[in-house]
Amino acid sequence: MTGPDGAAENLAPDDPRLGWDGICGFEARGGLLLPLRLPQERVATTLSANFARLARLPVGARFAVRTDADRLLLELAAEPGDGPLDVLVDGRLAHRWRPAGGGTGRLAVALPGKPADVEVWLPQLSRTWLGPVGFHGHRLLEPARRDGARWVAYGSSLTHAMYPHGPSESWASLVARRHGWRLRNLGFAGEAYLDPLVARVVRDTPAELVTLEIGTNAYLRGAFTARSWGPAVCGFVETIRDAQPDAEIAVVAALPSVEREQTVNAAGLTLAGIRELTGDAVRVLQGLGDTRLHLIDGRQVLPLAEAEEVYVDGLHPTPAGEHRLAGQIGPILRSLLDG
Repeated sequence: MTGPDGAAENLAPDDPRLGWDGICGFEARGGLLLPLRLPQERVATTLSANFARLARLPVGARFAVRTDADRLLLELAAEPGDGPLDVLVDGRLAHRWRPAGGGTGRLAVALPGKPADVEVWLPQLSRTWLGPVGFHGHRLLEPARRDGARWVAYGSSLTHAMYPHGPSESWASLVARRHGWRLRNLGFAGEAYLDPLVARVVRDTPAELVTLEIGTNAYLRGAFTARSWGPAVCGFVETIRDAQPDAEIAVVAALPSVEREQTVNAAGLTLAGIRELTGDAVRVLQGLGDTRLHLIDGRQVLPLAEAEEVYVDGLHPTPAGEHRLAGQIGPILRSLLDG
């Protein structure tokens, strides 16, 4: 409760009353905490400095409380980046803060002063360290209720989200919010190479739904050949399935890109070819008895004729495009859980 002098009650960022979701723990630095999506001690196994950098971005990291406070106070140390921080009250955007130029600051956000669900989404494009989280004028303060399906979303920059209005408005965030699902976003821009580390993390994260948006990075970097891609997909899925026998796993095979569909990459593959090889891998596993494995052709989500309207650069969705993707893939994913 707020003290007699009117000071806010400050909680440590890892206080269980904050009701964190989408993370596996924290990294400490100078009295501040950085929410993490992956166990940092194993990230070195990717042998990629860029992956290690992305692994410390709090994509999809958020906390939610039920409170009647009249003001939220955040102490932040943000590194430079383009992604803002979102504060939602009862599911509606109440404040959007952009860490222009980075640095340390204190953010105050007015709240209703009556019971409401308050959710804070951290920037998805810059590391943001948290100090004490303050609530002023409250009698009620408890974790917000979370009882929806658990969803792990793995993928490239298309899942990570480069240009949404804010972290709560990526297509994955929008779908999760719409259905009340508990999202763990494991999107890694330019780094969706089916790393064994990620397969094990997904395997060990209890979920009712797993989506694997794959193929685009494999095509762009020429990282796999026609011989190696399919087995890599099978191995990634089977690793997850080892400990997730009942999860619905949906492989989203390469969202379309007009200029890349028939353009041959350094490994001799087109984007259309990668998509077909992905489908072949899924069909093999289905034929071996995996009845909870599903193939979603990227063109089901986004028809090729509509791609240029959705992308800002032929590859990444515009802010409005994120909403459009959410509207088109959300019902598909919902049907998997309802079926």
